[in-house]
Amino acid sequence: MAVGKYISYNLDSIVTVNFGSGFVIRNYQVKYQVDELITDNLGRPAYRIIRYIRKTVSNPWQPDATFMAVNTGTSLEFVENNLRFIKLKFPVRNGYAWKGNSFIDTQSGNSELIYLDNWDYEYDSVGVRTTIGTFNLERTLIVKQQDELIGDPADPLQYSEKNYAVEKYAEGIGMVYHNFFHSEFQPARNGMAAHFKDGSYGIILTMIDHN
Repeated sequence: MAVGKYISYNLDSIVTVNFGSGFVIRNYQVKYQVDELITDNLGRPAYRIIRYIRKTVSNPWQPDATFMAVNTGTSLEFVENNLRFIKLKFPVRNGYAWKGNSFIDTQSGNSELIYLDNWDYEYDSVGVRTTIGTFNLERTLIVKQQDELIGDPADPLQYSEKNYAVEKYAEGIGMVYHNFFHSEFQPARNGMAAHFKDGSYGIILTMIDHN
C-alpha cells in the first residue's frame, strides 16, 4: 500500500442477457491504482484507490470507480460501493477463518445482499508458489470466501442459487486473482418464463501487470 502503486487485470464480466435467460462474458482490462493517503470516517489513515477501465490495450484508460483500503494493524478493510469487506486478517495461517462480511447489512428487510450473510473467509495454501497468468509467483495465499449451492441448477423446475468467491494474494504485490459469482434462478411460474434474477453476475480478475 503506497501512493502510485497499481495492479492491472484482465476482467471477465459475467452478466445476464435476454431478460435473464442466460449469461454472457464481456472482456475488459482494469487497473487499480493507489491515488492518495486520506482519512476515513473513523479518523483512521486510509488509501483512496481509483479503478481505470478500457476495452483493449489500444484504448485509453478511463476512471470509472473509487474505493478505499484501510490497514487497521490487524486486518485489511476494503470499501466498495459503500460496502466494507474484511479482506485479510491476522494471524495469516492455513485454516484461520473470520467473518469477512460482518460490516455489511444482510439482515434488514430491504437488504438485497442476503446472499453475503455469514460468509467465513479462510486462509488456504499460505506461502505456496503458484502461476497467475504469465506470472510465476513465489509466495502466495488463497482466501476462500464462499462455495455454496442451493437447490439443483440442473433442474429447471426448481429454484436454485449459486454463491462462489475466492481470492489469491502474492507477497509484495497484493491481490492477483479474484473470482466471484452469484446467481439466483427462478423457474417459470404465473406466466413468467424461467430466468436468472436481476443481480445475478460474476467477475473474474487475473493480474496482467503491476509495479
